[in-house]
Amino acid sequence: MNKDQLKGSAKQVAGKVQSGVGKATGSVEQRAKGALRQAEGTAQKALGDVREAADDAADDADEGRTPRPDRH
Repeated sequence: MNKDQLKGSAKQVAGKVQSGVGKATGSVEQRAKGALRQAEGTAQKALGDVREAADDAADDADEGRTPRPDRH
């Protein structure tokens, strides 16, 4: 797991909490901000997933192995 995956996951959780607080307090603004933060987290985690897959493929190539498509 790399830093983008960790930060992305953290943003997703923080956004979910923020949206929940907005829902509980009736704040449309907080719900929207929470949804945006969740989306940012999803994108950042996806970027981390791509980077990790690229690193794994590079490691496999360096070791002369054929990359496995099912590795994350």
